[in-house]
Amino acid sequence: MDNLPPLSAIRAFEAAARHLNFTAAADELAMTQAAVSYQVKLLEERLGVRLFDRRKRKVELTEAGARLAPIVTRSFNAMRDGIAALKQSDDGVLTVSAVTSFGTNWLVPRLGDFQAQYPDIVVRLDIRTELVDFDLEPVDVGIRAGRGVWPGTRAHKLRDVAFCPMIAPELLGRLGKDPSPADILKLPLIDPTDDWWAIWFDAAGVPGAEVPTGRGLQVLSQHLAGRAAIAGQGAAILEPTLFAQELASGLLVQPFDILASRGYAYWLVHSEVKGQSAKIRQFRKWIEGCLAAEAAG
Repeated sequence: MDNLPPLSAIRAFEAAARHLNFTAAADELAMTQAAVSYQVKLLEERLGVRLFDRRKRKVELTEAGARLAPIVTRSFNAMRDGIAALKQSDDGVLTVSAVTSFGTNWLVPRLGDFQAQYPDIVVRLDIRTELVDFDLEPVDVGIRAGRGVWPGTRAHKLRDVAFCPMIAPELLGRLGKDPSPADILKLPLIDPTDDWWAIWFDAAGVPGAEVPTGRGLQVLSQHLAGRAAIAGQGAAILEPTLFAQELASGLLVQPFDILASRGYAYWLVHSEVKGQSAKIRQFRKWIEGCLAAEAAG
């Protein structure tokens, strides 16, 4: 590799050899004619042979130049083909990193619709809680919960995060005949240390509610908390939009029509560089369309 001349000089020679014209080569490479001539001269000096015979109004390849030109052209064509194939392969796979609850409860059941609309794109789903470094990992887009500020990325708001207590229907009787939000404290609370509980009680008119943080099941995941609530293990603080099927089927009930929020939202996030990718634009259009349709009822 140390004996290989500068790529810029080889590239200038290849274009000039195809056109047999330094001006045409310069136009193709967005260089000046003098710059092309300089790069070719640099290559000739490095190789120790003349590659062109420079005549008054045209240039011609020398014997050495004629031997070198097809080799260089084939090499550049192979690189062009390889890069095009790599890009085509990359365009056909979309890697999505999603936070656990949104990815598991909302995204997974709907990905079949995306695949039906875009059959040429293969989706690879990566469920995780930690943030993805788009510069270091082969991930195209992420779905994150927060306030939309992650340095080095572009974030598109999907929808607000809103939550409330949800329970199995058999626990309704334990709330009493005419229950109030404070009666939720009669039930075991799943993930009682979650600050969503205090936020919800405050929004429901029970400020300073004494949540029993020293006891109760700790699962630290909406998905698992929902499963525990379905099993009748207590009240879970969940997002109704992530458990729409469970609510519709009666596996879970929402005792109070009071939603709270901590000012967070779900965001579609990608690097600044990848934002113009067709597959990312298609995925964004699809997911925003799904959420808009659901919000419209």
